[in-house]
Amino acid sequence: MASCILILSNSDSGLYDFRKEVLQALLAKGKKVLVSVPDTGYADRIRALGCEYLPTSFERRGMNPFKDLKLLLFYRGLMKRYRPEAVLTYTIKPNIYGGLAARMTKTEYLANITGLGTTLEHDGPLQKMIILMYRTALKKASCVFFQNQGNQDFMRQKGCVSGKCRIIPGSGVNLSEHHAEAYPPETDPAAEKRVVFLSIMRLMKDKGIDELLAAAERVHGKHPETVFRLLGAYEEETKAYYEPMVERLQESGALEYYGYRDDVPRFLAECHALIHPSYHEGMSNVLLEAAATARPVLASAVEGCLDTFEDGVSGMSFAPKDARDLERAAEAFLALPWEKKREMGQKGREYVEKRFDRRLVIDAYLEELKL
Repeated sequence: MASCILILSNSDSGLYDFRKEVLQALLAKGKKVLVSVPDTGYADRIRALGCEYLPTSFERRGMNPFKDLKLLLFYRGLMKRYRPEAVLTYTIKPNIYGGLAARMTKTEYLANITGLGTTLEHDGPLQKMIILMYRTALKKASCVFFQNQGNQDFMRQKGCVSGKCRIIPGSGVNLSEHHAEAYPPETDPAAEKRVVFLSIMRLMKDKGIDELLAAAERVHGKHPETVFRLLGAYEEETKAYYEPMVERLQESGALEYYGYRDDVPRFLAECHALIHPSYHEGMSNVLLEAAATARPVLASAVEGCLDTFEDGVSGMSFAPKDARDLERAAEAFLALPWEKKREMGQKGREYVEKRFDRRLVIDAYLEELKL
């Protein structure tokens, strides 16, 4: 069997959208690349890259001991069957259960902490259990990648990592795929007043959906020509709560909701600014892609968001979990002349070109894998 690298993640769309260049780089090095993720519609695209797709079933959220044990045994079975020279893991469950399986099979592994996640952000028994599991799972990792300094400091403080760590610029951004787009034109005096704010997120509390909806309603009430567009899927456990709120704002004209989309670049090109009110991030891919498109960003003042732009130059920050401060930032952006809005977008493109080229991330992986 050809020398292979095993990739474990919780999302086929996330892996393809943000890390396909990593897979391509490994293939270009002559490696067989095995990908184990749940199939939500992107498995064929992953196969088309040249990877071997391994069907995987697990629940991204919640902790069911029997199902999680099954996932651990599944990962161990993959490693015993394919004997990869290294395993690369992303997100909490693959990091933990993939790390444990790698230790059990004495397989080299590298973990990527893409963000702490809701569980680790909040104190409680579940946080303590996850920390204990991380301590065990990451103990023998060859390298643990982090996407911001705060996440690394937290995991070190909690004793989750003790070996080699490395901070990388998130997943980076493909600057040729996400190229700068012309700013929506100022065709007449009225056009300057119409501003399209775009948000791309899973509709869940920690992504700031409550604050976004509250601010959208108030801002639209004062500026009826301003529209908020929202892309992203509901979380099943909270859909019944948020769906009526979204529908009410749609009926009022304040919000346009498009659900999950795979043509995000079109929406980025049409917007005047992107709003991202997340409570916590590893490194926001959404903000990076918006900046690469030459769009200003309005984002909550948390690590993983603030890292992606220069406050007051290519974007504006606002306090997390604060709908009124989000409203203030939106109002401040609306007050800017068209040329200033366009200039902020250009500055954002320049910023990501210097610091977030996806090639930097690929090189870091290849270096740690000694390829």
